[in-house]
Amino acid sequence: MSDSESPKSSEPVEPEVEATAAETDAELEAEANTADDIASPEGDAEPATAPVAEAASPVGPTPIWRRRPWQIGAGVAVSLILVLVLSLLWSLPLSRALEPLDNSALVLVAADGSPIARRGSYKEAPVDLKTLPAYVPAAFIAIEDRRFYTHMGVDLRAVARAVGANAKAGGVSEGGSTITQQLAKNAFLSSDRNLRRKAQEALIAVYLETRLSKDEILSRYLSSVYFGNGAFGVRAAARQYFDKPAEQLTLGEAAILAGMVKAPSRLAPSSNLEGATDRMRAVLAAMVDTGVITPAQAKAAPRDIHVSDGRRKMPTGSYFADWAIPQARAAVGARYGETVVRTTLDPKLQALAETTLRRALDQDGKGLNITQGAIVAMRSDGRVVAMVGGRDYGDSQFNRADAARQPGSAFKLFVYLTAVRKGMTITSPISDAPVELSGWKPRNHEGKYAGREVPLITAFAASSNVAAVRLAHQLGRAEIVRTARDLGVTEKIPDDLTLALGTGPMSLTRLTAAYAAIAAGKAPIVAHGLEDWKPKVQPRPLGKAELVNMRDMLRSAVHRGTGLEAAIPGAFGKTGTTQNYRDALFVGYVGDLVVGVWVGNDDNSAMHGVVGGGEPAIIWRQFMTAALGRAASPPPALEEVPVEGEDPGLVVVDPEAPIADPLAPPPEPPSAPPPAAAPVDPTAR
Repeated sequence: MSDSESPKSSEPVEPEVEATAAETDAELEAEANTADDIASPEGDAEPATAPVAEAASPVGPTPIWRRRPWQIGAGVAVSLILVLVLSLLWSLPLSRALEPLDNSALVLVAADGSPIARRGSYKEAPVDLKTLPAYVPAAFIAIEDRRFYTHMGVDLRAVARAVGANAKAGGVSEGGSTITQQLAKNAFLSSDRNLRRKAQEALIAVYLETRLSKDEILSRYLSSVYFGNGAFGVRAAARQYFDKPAEQLTLGEAAILAGMVKAPSRLAPSSNLEGATDRMRAVLAAMVDTGVITPAQAKAAPRDIHVSDGRRKMPTGSYFADWAIPQARAAVGARYGETVVRTTLDPKLQALAETTLRRALDQDGKGLNITQGAIVAMRSDGRVVAMVGGRDYGDSQFNRADAARQPGSAFKLFVYLTAVRKGMTITSPISDAPVELSGWKPRNHEGKYAGREVPLITAFAASSNVAAVRLAHQLGRAEIVRTARDLGVTEKIPDDLTLALGTGPMSLTRLTAAYAAIAAGKAPIVAHGLEDWKPKVQPRPLGKAELVNMRDMLRSAVHRGTGLEAAIPGAFGKTGTTQNYRDALFVGYVGDLVVGVWVGNDDNSAMHGVVGGGEPAIIWRQFMTAALGRAASPPPALEEVPVEGEDPGLVVVDPEAPIADPLAPPPEPPSAPPPAAAPVDPTAR
């Protein structure tokens, strides 16, 4: 090639390539035409040209409407799943880690300000990275996630290292979670250790990295990570273990907190300072490796540590605290730090109730086969001042004062109040003779009947079963249920006449509050444990006739009836006993102090002839006399002057008299079997 032609050889290549490509297309088309002519001399090109045309023409994607149904369905399903996952991720509350916990820390104090219990998790307001010493977040990054600022939520190198270490150890010995993954788990997931949760954790971590800055992620992490002893977040941990703000943490203290994340309870400096210090040295070494601090700083750090419990020790629980905490939680809501809630508890009355019940069970429990008991004391406005839910809270936290048990004849309060509402008075007659209703024959204790009509007040004081059932039959179940609801009873009430004998379980606390309504002269009275509690529904005054008649009957039951063991001046109340002596109760009041007592067994076994007018009435009298500041005294003799309208012939059953078998069959079998849930009050006391 000559020199004059050399410029042509230096032409840009791209046009030549394009020309060549175009030429090639033309040549291919010509060759195809030639082949057609050779293969089909007679013009019949159909068999020969079809394969060539298919080979030469580019094959495009099959239209959606020509695809198989399962392919279309699979595509739609995958699309829906992707949309669902993205929508769920997008809807995640990114600030959840900064919010106060639902079970935020509460400190319950008694009416006098003395602490009762601390409950809940301790979390302070979120931290601001700008106000923290630089070594505080650096300590966590060094020991938990060195590549925090370079990965996108998941550190594949750390995952691979953890897999190798765990395989070598034959179990889980090392984790590969980043700080972002830990935040995802703490804020949105459970602590279960399985592949499903790890996959969710990784997915959420990547999403968080796309929505938040690194400093925002780190701030949320430091504000929510768990440090043991119920403390969440660096602020709470600084106060819990060093009694100082997070902004004042020293290098050594910051390293201790960073080291605790691995095992918060085991490495708490308050209980394991040696272990916490060893772990701190590992954190300081990691900080030196990452260049955050110098070896000299790491060496000096352990000398500047001051462990100090910033939250004083206090009880964690009691029967009253367990009962009052839900009320406090509903009133306070979620808050940072600790919230002090003042309750209605009277520490002196609480101690008295505990001592009285324990002494009675220690003295009489074995002989009478009584293993448990409960006492609830409240003011007539519903303020609970003492609550004992069992023999020993340390042995059993089950609160029997708030558990549902049959009230027995103590339920007759509602039956007789209904009768008064319908116009009856304490002098209205009611038959105390055997009766059969729908094949059921209720019986009085020991089969004793007056055999004639007696005044209402006499039937109530003697706790006549047949009289109560007759009243229930006359009044109708609906009216009695309405009365019980008016007095605050919310539990289910039986659908048959056995309701008159207290076969529907309810809590001792609720039953005592119903009696408080008679003392207060208004209803409903709601038992509550918070000092500043406000009723949702204002109580309405009870009618004068209701109060006069019911108070006369309650007084007669104590001073001339089955509650004689509880008789002290000014006492009003009622006994209750259930079938086969499974439960025995006494509920009553003096002035504005209303007290309910229950004894029985958790396994529902029978006591040895214990009736409401026996051990419960004795416990009630002992507690009440001490609470009122009176000298303890034996029950008074039967009053010579009866209450106006009371039957002078009222016979008080001797508490020491032998007790007949309450399950003995009646002389004649009923024409139809009694209802299944028709226990008989064996003592009518």
